[in-house]
This record gives sequence, C-alpha cells and structure tokens, in this order.
Amino acid sequence: MTFKKLTGKLHLWLGLISGILVLFLGITGCILAFEREIENVTQPYRFTKVEQSPLLRPSELKKIADQELPGKAAHSIGYEPGKSATAVYYGDKPEAYYYIVFLNPYTGKVLEVKNMSDDFFRIIIMGHFYLWLPPHIGQPILASATLVFVLLMITGIILWWPRHKAALKQRFTIKWHARWRRRNYDLHNVFGFYVTWVAIFLALTGLVMGFQWFSNSVYWIASGGRQEVAYQEIYSDSIRIMNKASNIPAMDKLWYKTMKENPGYKGSIEIHPPENAKSVIEVAMNPNTGTFWQYTYLFYDQYTLKEKEVKHRYGKLQNASIADKIMRMNYDIHVGAIGGIAGKIIAFLASLIAASMPITGFLIWLGRKKKSCKKLNL
Repeated sequence: MTFKKLTGKLHLWLGLISGILVLFLGITGCILAFEREIENVTQPYRFTKVEQSPLLRPSELKKIADQELPGKAAHSIGYEPGKSATAVYYGDKPEAYYYIVFLNPYTGKVLEVKNMSDDFFRIIIMGHFYLWLPPHIGQPILASATLVFVLLMITGIILWWPRHKAALKQRFTIKWHARWRRRNYDLHNVFGFYVTWVAIFLALTGLVMGFQWFSNSVYWIASGGRQEVAYQEIYSDSIRIMNKASNIPAMDKLWYKTMKENPGYKGSIEIHPPENAKSVIEVAMNPNTGTFWQYTYLFYDQYTLKEKEVKHRYGKLQNASIADKIMRMNYDIHVGAIGGIAGKIIAFLASLIAASMPITGFLIWLGRKKKSCKKLNL
C-alpha cells in the first residue's frame, strides 16, 4: 500500500469517527462568533447614556444588587463608559448559580437581573466546551475530537496535494456545472484546502483550552523552554487590620484610587470584593473590551490596601512575557476577536466550512461504497 493510499484510509476512518463532533463544534462555533454583537443589539439594558452626574460607588451598587439576589455572593462590580454597570454573582455552594445584575451607574436603578443559566449563548458555550456533560467528561471528549480534526487537516492536505502541475488548477476551483457528486467532491477538497489555514488556528487554540499537556507544550515552545508560573491564590494580612475610623469601604477607596490614576479612561474597570476575611481585593482593567488579552489585574490587601505583586500571567499586562501574552490571546484567537469584526467574520466562515466537511466527506464515502457494491453485483 502506497503512502497516499495509507493516508487516505487514515483520513477516512478518522473522519468517520469524529465527524459528528466536528460538525457540532463547527455549528456551535458559528453561533458564538458574533455573540457580543448579537447581545448588544437584542439586549438594550446593557447600555446607559453617559451623564455629568457622579457614578455610584461600588459598595453602593453592590448593596442595591444584593437586595435582588439575597444570600448570593457578589463576584465583581463593573463599569464602562456608555454601558450599564454590572454586578456579577456566581458560586457553587450549596448550588451552582451565575447571575448578572445590570444597573444604571448614576442612579442605581436595576435594569435587568439575568440568570445566566438560562442564557442562550451560555448554553451554547457549555455545549461547545463540555458537550453539556460534567467538565471532566465532556472536555476530554471534545478535545480529543479536535485533535483528530487537526490530523484530518494534515492528512487532507497530503491527499489534496497534486501529483503534477496539470492537476493544480483543478485543486483550486469548483466545477459548479458538473454532476452533484463532482460538485460535492470539489466542495470537500477545494473548501477543505482553503479553510485549513484558518481552521488550524481555531483547532490548536481549542486544544490549548482542552488539554493541559498541550497548553504546557505551547507555553514551553513560546517561552524558549521555560515552564509557566502556576496561578496561586494570594491572601490579605489579617493581622494588620487597618484603622476602622474611616467609613469608606476598602473597595471604594481602591476604586477612587484607580479612577484618579486613570483620568478619562475609556475601557472597563471591575472591582472584585473580597470573598472572605483572607481574600484580596482585585481590580481588573481592560482598555479594549472587544478582547480579553489586554486585561491588567491588580491585587490589594483588603486591610492595608497595599498592592500584592504576582508572577503568573494574570497580573499586569506590562509585566507579561511574550509567552504569557500568547496564552492570554488564546481565546481571542479562537473566536476571531483578535482581528476585530473582520477576524470574527473569518472565524465564522471557517467554522461553517469546517462543519460542512464531515457532511461532504460522508457523501463522498457513501457514493464510493454504493459504487463498489454495484461492481460486486455485476
């Protein structure tokens, strides 16, 4: 058996094994490509006009939001010019929950209380990442299917590669006026070739999120042979409790400090209140809310308000290494957001064509199988 025939057999069986999951990942990927744009159009409560009035403090917004969700813990209070303030609540005890309270940042009026467990895009995300199964089960299944898809793209390019120059033109064009089987064959081969150069990035970034060993390998290569500093929880010094004479909560003081140090800031600012007596207060700033990789994360002792330095990738952007930035960009590359609206369109089309590959490939296999059966019956 020649190398190309062996590659063809491998391509066939890998496709038959993973086809349904690749189709599923492609369709859900298409849906998620324009998640933010669709939400902005269909959910007007996300926006609040900029006013000259002073913004309410984080503690004030939290107090209002707490009344909407009694017994639940606030994870963060977020601000962004032209947008509604957000109070995010999630936890897993005694039951898992995830809510977002949208508020007018000037008046504190509650605009919407959104249960994210019922959110359409949240449901699609849970399917895309976990197949709606427990993460330790669903994630390895989909990550394995993604790994097979990478092998399918590699073997597909080998099979696509023309033996001589005369066949080169045929590999780049679709014969639209030919019989449907020939059109289907061309759709699979020609579209498969073009989409590979984009889909390979979607698949590899998916593997970074799906397999820890793959993520570690990417970081090791990007850093020139270094291991990534693991995320470690940091704590406040509960012994050095600050003077209680001030009536201003610590989270408000840090918010005032952040606003003063960044006048005219156009990005988002999130204040994460401490979860317990040992926790720190986190301030997260994102200058470009269309992506996630540029976030700067600052951590402060909740008693002394002294900044706590961290060495892992989720600290200050200016301190992040090239490898750290590449890992930060992973999700934005995966959904195409790294390239703005053009990148999202490309990611959408790549996901759509990738979803069609199992269908056109199955039809090719089915046609050949029927043809073989007819020959045997002659």
